[in-house]
Amino acid sequence: MNLQTSLPSGKPKTWKARYTVLTLIWLAWLLSFLDRMVMSVSLPYIGKDLNLDTTQQGLIISAFFIGYAAFQIPGGLLADKFGSRKIMAIGIAWWSVFTSLTGAVLTLPLMLAVRFFFGIGEGCFPSASWKMISTYFPSKERGRATAIQSTVNTLGPALAVVVAASIIGAFGWHMVFIVLGIPGLFIAAGIYLFTRDNPKDHPAITQQDLADLAADDQGGLQNTSAIAFKDVLKMPVLWQMASIWFLFDITFWGFSTWLPSYLITVREFSLAKTGVMAAIPFLFGAGGTLIGGYCSDKFKPMRKTLYVATSVIAAGFLYLTFSVSSADMAVVYQCISALFMFFAMATFWGILMDTIPSNIMGRASGIVNFGGQMAGVVSAPIIGWLIQSSGGSYNSAFIFMIAALLCSAVVTLTVKGSHAVGAIPSKA
Repeated sequence: MNLQTSLPSGKPKTWKARYTVLTLIWLAWLLSFLDRMVMSVSLPYIGKDLNLDTTQQGLIISAFFIGYAAFQIPGGLLADKFGSRKIMAIGIAWWSVFTSLTGAVLTLPLMLAVRFFFGIGEGCFPSASWKMISTYFPSKERGRATAIQSTVNTLGPALAVVVAASIIGAFGWHMVFIVLGIPGLFIAAGIYLFTRDNPKDHPAITQQDLADLAADDQGGLQNTSAIAFKDVLKMPVLWQMASIWFLFDITFWGFSTWLPSYLITVREFSLAKTGVMAAIPFLFGAGGTLIGGYCSDKFKPMRKTLYVATSVIAAGFLYLTFSVSSADMAVVYQCISALFMFFAMATFWGILMDTIPSNIMGRASGIVNFGGQMAGVVSAPIIGWLIQSSGGSYNSAFIFMIAALLCSAVVTLTVKGSHAVGAIPSKA
């Protein structure tokens, strides 16, 4: 029976097809963060079992980022060519298999290989997911949609600490990865079964949904179906957005990766207290993401201004985090900084989806996210070197992160209005 015909006439559906699509994408994103972030908790135990020093342990992290970054652009190309649905399903199943294989590895070379291939699977997913969101959601709702999706950036790391600590305490680090590889297979199947690349083909889509999407098409996105990749690369706004995301992610990955170490080493928190205090800022970040998404849609013409303002505020509180003498106040300032930082992140993706046509979003967002993952590759060793060269002080590392966030705000000021059509170079 057709779902639409079973509804009473005149009563619109409250649950739309795009909400189902977003729910599945959200679950996949949450799992992707869980699968990658549990490594930060497991790493000391892996190092002990495999007799690895800290440099070798760092290589394990880098192996993931290399694979993840390498497939940002190919993942976007594949999503544009074969559709988001297939690429997401295959990518999730792929990384889930290598998540479980991580728990079976007993040597460093094999661990590096497994984490690299795990990164490839995760690298295929982001561009395909953003393409599907931009395809299913009208412009007026994309800010909230991306904000909901982006809550995993905060909930994932917070939940990963709890999940990893619980499983490691009971069964050891091997079981963390073996267990977390299983849910992805079900999510991959759900995405393949309950999404479609074209909203018109979704069995639960309504005529009103299609009318909302068609209204966006009338805004100028309809004549971009045969854009060559080389022409996409010539879009100035694309490189502006990639630069912004690179600079933002220097701060994001620095904040996410080094926060527990900072609390233990500098603020002298116990491991148990660190587990709680390191999770709280990410919960504030989740709130900031949702508020940012709402404000991004509510004040759509001001998205750029919102990003700049909240980035500057986040940088200010990040400075207070390391400069304040009170350890408890440092946590308070971390929470406030996280709230505004993730508010800015939500507005960023709203800006991107307004400036890039949806039918090249796979390729374009792949390039942008590649910039972000390159930040993950370079920021970890730079921050580590800054801490080491400062005799264990984190001050220079914080200044580095603050400078990157402020620079992202400066670059944002150079982005001009909507580039839906004008940014695509015409062929000679």
